Amino acid sequence: MPVNYLNQILNSRVYDVATETPLEVARVLSGRFDNNILIKREDLQPVFSFKIRGAYNKLSQLTAKEKKRGVIAASAGNHAQGVALAAKKLNIPATIVMPQTTPTIKIEAVRNWSPKIVLHGDDYQEAYNKSIEISETKSLIYIHPFDDPDVIAGQGTVGMEILRQCKDEIDIIFVPVGGGGLISGIAAYIKAVRPNVKIIGVEPEDAASMTRSLEKNRRVTLKEVGTFTDGCAVRRVGKETFRLTRKLVDGMITASVDEICAAIKDIFEDTRVVAEPAGALSIAGLKNYIAQEQCTKKTLVAINCGANMNFDRLRHISERAEIGEKRESLFAVTIPEKPGSFRSFCRTLGKVSITEFNYRYSDAIEAKIFVGVKLTGGQNEKSLLMDSFMRGGFLATDMSDNDAAKLHIRHMVGGRPKDLVDEEVYRFQFPEKPGALLNFLNHFGERWNISLFHYRNHGSAFGRVLCGIQVPRSEIIQFQGFLGKLGYPHWSETKNAVYKTFLL
Repeated sequence: MPVNYLNQILNSRVYDVATETPLEVARVLSGRFDNNILIKREDLQPVFSFKIRGAYNKLSQLTAKEKKRGVIAASAGNHAQGVALAAKKLNIPATIVMPQTTPTIKIEAVRNWSPKIVLHGDDYQEAYNKSIEISETKSLIYIHPFDDPDVIAGQGTVGMEILRQCKDEIDIIFVPVGGGGLISGIAAYIKAVRPNVKIIGVEPEDAASMTRSLEKNRRVTLKEVGTFTDGCAVRRVGKETFRLTRKLVDGMITASVDEICAAIKDIFEDTRVVAEPAGALSIAGLKNYIAQEQCTKKTLVAINCGANMNFDRLRHISERAEIGEKRESLFAVTIPEKPGSFRSFCRTLGKVSITEFNYRYSDAIEAKIFVGVKLTGGQNEKSLLMDSFMRGGFLATDMSDNDAAKLHIRHMVGGRPKDLVDEEVYRFQFPEKPGALLNFLNHFGERWNISLFHYRNHGSAFGRVLCGIQVPRSEIIQFQGFLGKLGYPHWSETKNAVYKTFLL
């Protein structure tokens, strides 16, 4: 029997524990983009995320017998907190399975609500599989994070509040998308009550499972997803959420890591709140939509869906925000290695602000410089800078979109080996947990020599390494086989221009 979502949403029992969060004008963003931009502050929920709505609505619908059996869920963060709080409020025994890689801050946040916590696996999928096993063994009620009508209806109350709170005619609502529970619930309510309001979903460009599914007109499973926006890092969207999204949502848009970092900064400047990457995703998508459609004088709503941020990640975010906002560019520049060259190069830069300047002597002919420049005139200013470099006789390459440069090499400029042979360079990603780095190195054994290594903790569930390995040409096939068995996501950077410029 089809679900009557309008009725379900209107009768959702979320307010026993959730709060009606404010819809605030983003004055700084509105002024910058000549639109009326509003932010729905789901970061102000008791668990700092909208997830409490769907979790509580689901648990409140259980029968007395089901409540006595207890519930179980798998999550690396927000859903876990929502289920744990809802279970405590309703006096239901709860088990939460979390990956071993989950940051301590999130484990402790869940522990505050006194559920049984099981740490298992290196990622959500392994934790999910374990939770299904425990559910079947102990006959616990499984609480899905998004693909459940009661959960979807609970999330739909966000849309109900938006229409009640906004006095203006809303043109578009931008909704972050992971598994699709939030956008399905919001769209189900909005399209039933005010169908002229557009609903646009926003996904990270490296975890766009809903976008790809809609393009293929069927649910697809991504081989891998980016982990920066961990709240939306879902390989496969839900069956019911896909059905509703395909039927009710007007479009999808994606955002890069840099654009999400810039959106975190935007939200902070307007609200003084640090959103988690998933929380800032809708603002990043809104900005991309404005740039694509050149729209003005519209009322646009973006949902800050959460603020469960690991503090250690702020360092990485602050580095990437300026690039994401097109306020900083990174260049690799070649200048003559002779007295006066630095001065001549700085004259070419003029009065622009230098954000970073890395250099080390390489040889007697040329010097390689890694330089960051603050932009005030956007992409046009970057083009003018490239023209200035050319007129000054300096060979320059724009590195602003080069992940290896941004993640690793900007921190490594300075070493160039003289007699290095047969070096292959790869970026690796592995679960961030005690002993993970040693385990990574142990996989290599002593067969191939590690000639370059850079690891930097970014406060996320995954470690990122740039590694150089000396592999004789005769052993390339064996090495490729080794990488396949290693099991870690990896990308070759051997032909990357920034590696060749500064480290080779």
